[in-house]
Amino acid sequence: MRILIANDDGYLAPGLQALVKACEGLGQIEVIAPEQNASGTSNALTLTRPLSVFTASNGFRYVNGTPSDCVHVALTGLLDYKPDLVLSGINNGANMGDDTLYSGTVAAATEGFLFGIPSIAFSQVEKGWGELDAAAALARELIQQVVAGGLGRPFLLNVNIPNRADAVALPRLVTRLGRRHASEPVIKQSSPRGEPIYWIGPAGDAREAGAGTDFHATAAGAVSITPLQVDLTDHAALPAWRASLASNGGART
Repeated sequence: MRILIANDDGYLAPGLQALVKACEGLGQIEVIAPEQNASGTSNALTLTRPLSVFTASNGFRYVNGTPSDCVHVALTGLLDYKPDLVLSGINNGANMGDDTLYSGTVAAATEGFLFGIPSIAFSQVEKGWGELDAAAALARELIQQVVAGGLGRPFLLNVNIPNRADAVALPRLVTRLGRRHASEPVIKQSSPRGEPIYWIGPAGDAREAGAGTDFHATAAGAVSITPLQVDLTDHAALPAWRASLASNGGART
């Protein structure tokens, strides 16, 4: 089995090193990760400048771009083969609910999925890398379980792991995405020149965190495993929009 591993915290991140170590013995491993922390970059591709690929002393390759850049470059020219599995993480903090739309960690896995490759994004619920070895051990077990089930059909999984020493023994629940409240207000400051500058505020609290959601699962001390899809179409609203726009000479079915 050939495994491509990326992340969004950068090629020096402890979570990436832990995931690579956890995958030892599972197959041929290739690491291509961002040069710097690229959290919150979502599925962005760098189109305004060329990208460079470098090799670190430990053999990891890194790109001066986004997580999606890393996987895209790997799959469209850097590698001379198609990996069997794309992994991303382990991220320093949760990627649940609306966070998945902004997450570079999830985006790296999504890029693999867009190329028809089974892909998994791993994140720890709390920041700080607490109990990282336990999270990595859980990731290895889950990878082995998924591989045993077959990699014939592309899939995209988003996994959030509580920061606990017993992570491997925790229940593993298949969940749906919850929702958050709107983000907190921006943080206003002044530059050294006295110009106003703004920092994006912290994420809001969970709004929809009932049973079955990723928020509910991790709050209960379980590992959340959410199957994702790329189709953003509001299928339930299609008939109403077709009727409304068609009546004005617009869209047709």
